[in-house]
Amino acid sequence: MAEPTANDPSEETRWVSLSRACAILGVNESTVRRWADADKIRCFRTPGGHRRFAEADLIAITNGTAESHEIGNAAVSRIRRQLTAGSASAPWYEGLGTDEREALRPLGRRLVEIVDDYLSGRGDRAQLDAEVDGIGASYGSELHGRGVGLGQAMQAVVFFRRSLDETAKQLSARHRLSDEEASRAREEIAGLADRVLVGVSAAYDQG
Repeated sequence: MAEPTANDPSEETRWVSLSRACAILGVNESTVRRWADADKIRCFRTPGGHRRFAEADLIAITNGTAESHEIGNAAVSRIRRQLTAGSASAPWYEGLGTDEREALRPLGRRLVEIVDDYLSGRGDRAQLDAEVDGIGASYGSELHGRGVGLGQAMQAVVFFRRSLDETAKQLSARHRLSDEEASRAREEIAGLADRVLVGVSAAYDQG
């Protein structure tokens, strides 16, 4: 894809900063960069090396993927509610200290973002799968290194999988998705959770 030069950007396109792009899309910086590298968003670099992104492309992505973003946001809200509820919803969580919870929070958020990418068909699947494998390994290493038992770690993976699946089912009904679309969403979520489970188990084996 031909990129405009910093000295001659297209007059028909409004170019915005990375932080503004993140705000429009509601995703983190690494995700915006990845979409730009995959030619899903036009961008160019200023003489100082800063990226500028085509606002029209960002808005188009936002309009086209509102439903998948809602799935991701609903999943995060569900997870927070259930964790706050205490031992009745997530008994494994009660055994974690503040440090463990803080260390796992960004990994969980990133996993939800990848689920969002999966459901909306964004990003390279092989790259996303590799990142999910890495998240599983990071979960396992973090928990194992802090003395958390394998049983608790497995409970955590099962909890996140169930929460994502329940959210997908609710939103599928709300948006009247076809049986085929709803089934595809649940299968992809289950597949990602399985990869995390394998990564966590492998980390404990290595440890």
